[in-house]
Amino acid sequence: MLSMFKSIPTHMVSLPVMDYKGQKLAEQIFQGIILVSAVIGFVYGLFIQQFGWTVYIMLAGFTVSCLLTLPPWPMYRRNPLSWQPAVPETSGENRDKPQENPSQKKKKHK
Repeated sequence: MLSMFKSIPTHMVSLPVMDYKGQKLAEQIFQGIILVSAVIGFVYGLFIQQFGWTVYIMLAGFTVSCLLTLPPWPMYRRNPLSWQPAVPETSGENRDKPQENPSQKKKKHK
């Protein structure tokens, strides 16, 4: 049974992710929808004297904002980051221990 769980990949290299400007836009949309739904819910709940409707309207706003901001929609991926190229792995002992420069040995202070 454990072999079934070991076959599930735990990382996805090609998973689309938001860029920094997309994260800022998603945060602004999220906060805007929450604020508008809170105001509408408060006014409607105050008008009909039912606090439950205020909560329902805020939950609906929260659901809509989550659907619009949590998935990595294409509008959040317009400014991709340019990553540095991958460094080829070296084999052997060089990878385990950092190289020391013999000309820069530690000097003892007097």
